[in-house]
Amino acid sequence: MFAHHHGCLGTGQWPWAEIGTGFDQHVLACVFARALKEVEAGGTTATEATGLSRAELQDVLASDFPAIAINAFALEEASDPEPSLEEELLRDLLLAHARPGDPAGARFAKIIARRAMRNDHLWQDLGLFNRAELSRLLATHFPRLAAGNTQNMKWKKYFYRKLCEAEGFSLCTAPSCGQCNDFEDCFGAEEGESRG
Repeated sequence: MFAHHHGCLGTGQWPWAEIGTGFDQHVLACVFARALKEVEAGGTTATEATGLSRAELQDVLASDFPAIAINAFALEEASDPEPSLEEELLRDLLLAHARPGDPAGARFAKIIARRAMRNDHLWQDLGLFNRAELSRLLATHFPRLAAGNTQNMKWKKYFYRKLCEAEGFSLCTAPSCGQCNDFEDCFGAEEGESRG
């Protein structure tokens, strides 16, 4: 059902993807399309793939995607996700920077933290079309955090740098980014195929 949302571009049959909260729906459609693929491939559940509880998933599907069959997510087989310590730290960082009174931001904090545990670029793991969409999502719901990424560092790396700063230690031993062997790793282009 989400499969027709190719590349999650927000064109054609998903015209709302370009307007207001429609962008949030577009992001959720992309995330759910990725999650469904993983569920269908076996080895994970919808709650494990998204980081949302069963109740949260049911709520989002009912309010934002009423036409989608909730059965596709096999929620009766899913238990609420158990975040790792790393995921909890990342989720807490995002929540601390979420706009006040923004329930969508709190939901995206869980989704982003869970999907960041995957191995691709974060925008790919969210099923988005490109990095710009992820930047827009973060600027919308986590503006202070997003604004701090002044050097256009890769988002996952940037989050981990913020976590290190918060914990009072640094993973990086280079005196400056320009002298770092991992410079490309942190700042290189986030390119690749859309995984949607």
